[in-house]
Amino acid sequence: MKIQSTLFSLLFIIGGVSFSAMGQTQSAGATAAIQISPDVKAKSDTDIDKKAVEWATFLNLNDKDKEARVSAVIAIHLKAVRDWNNEHPYTTVPAGIDPATGKPLNQLERQVIANSAIPKTVHQDLMAGLRKDLTEEQVEVILDKYTEGKVAFTLNGYKAIVPDLTPTEEAAILVNLKQAREQAIDFKGSKQISTIFEIYKTKNEQYLNTNGRNWHKMYGDYTNMIKAKKAAEAAAKQAGNQ
Repeated sequence: MKIQSTLFSLLFIIGGVSFSAMGQTQSAGATAAIQISPDVKAKSDTDIDKKAVEWATFLNLNDKDKEARVSAVIAIHLKAVRDWNNEHPYTTVPAGIDPATGKPLNQLERQVIANSAIPKTVHQDLMAGLRKDLTEEQVEVILDKYTEGKVAFTLNGYKAIVPDLTPTEEAAILVNLKQAREQAIDFKGSKQISTIFEIYKTKNEQYLNTNGRNWHKMYGDYTNMIKAKKAAEAAAKQAGNQ
């Protein structure tokens, strides 16, 4: 369930990786920006605009002007993330190793590193635009839309694995998950979003360990319980068919 994310964390903290310098070290055959035809881009723009309107409408603002401004700022951000992803493919990051594990960076990891260099203003403009018209609770709803509800889903997972999770532990875990959510909105697609969440899930597991828990044992116990439950259900089903 964990991944080693030292390299990712370092890049996010620095926040200023120079990909022009990286580009000089690429092999001659490295792929440049992904070429998108005008028709494909136009359809993508239309799909993004539709999604942005749906998200804004979901808030039930009962104010057409607010809805229009909110959907516009969302659409601008989604297009900026898409364009950065397409213009900075994983090949813009030289093949190397994760210093935490010594393993070669895979394609997804290299793409996440490339996308982590998106200008900060892209994120800042979105958040400022949302907060101009929305409450913090409404902003969180939009961020959940971006990240497919991963905060609630992941928190429920911790509650299942740690059934006696304390309010203090839950609050600390939730802080990390919300940080993951806000950071993940600047990445494209479920796999990249999940990769960002893994960084903060690792932080949560480290937090539990330093506060007297044994995450490895708890996760193992939970996994064994699920396996035993499935085995019992299968046995009962088989017995019923005899």
